[in-house]
Amino acid sequence: MGVIGWTVLVVAVGIVAWAVMAYNRLVVARNRIANAFGQIDVQLKRRHDLVPNLVEVARGYMAHEAGTLEAVIRARGAASSAADQARARPADAAAIGLLSQAESALGAQLGRLMMLSEAYPALKADAHMLRLSEEITSTENRIGFARQAYNDQVLEFNNNASQFPEVLLARSLGFAEAAMLE
Repeated sequence: MGVIGWTVLVVAVGIVAWAVMAYNRLVVARNRIANAFGQIDVQLKRRHDLVPNLVEVARGYMAHEAGTLEAVIRARGAASSAADQARARPADAAAIGLLSQAESALGAQLGRLMMLSEAYPALKADAHMLRLSEEITSTENRIGFARQAYNDQVLEFNNNASQFPEVLLARSLGFAEAAMLE
């Protein structure tokens, strides 16, 4: 084998080594997104589990606010369904977008319920309602921290998958840009 043959072999081995390392970086980054989403998912499940308890406590005091209570339950169902879809595909932009919309709707309905509960002093003073309100507030904070960690991982993945020359490999192997969770 001549000098040209050895040069071609070294260049080919270098390209293959680069491709393997770039692919592995993308896989690691995608797995970090799934792990970060898992942290969000734990908190979303906790929030979804608290909602029926909150509604039951409020139902006793807010009998004529049935529409609000039902809207909270519907929003919880939609958010739970969207979370199931996102859990299956945590790097899929469409699934994360639906989850973001559903969670925003649930947050809005919960906010409306909490605002209405202010008009019911007995409900506001109920020990169970106070505990549930504190748990929901704590869970919301945990969701915020987990969302930030998730978005950091998405940013790292998107940066890796968008930089030249990795973008050529990423697009050809189906590594699509991941969506941030807002």
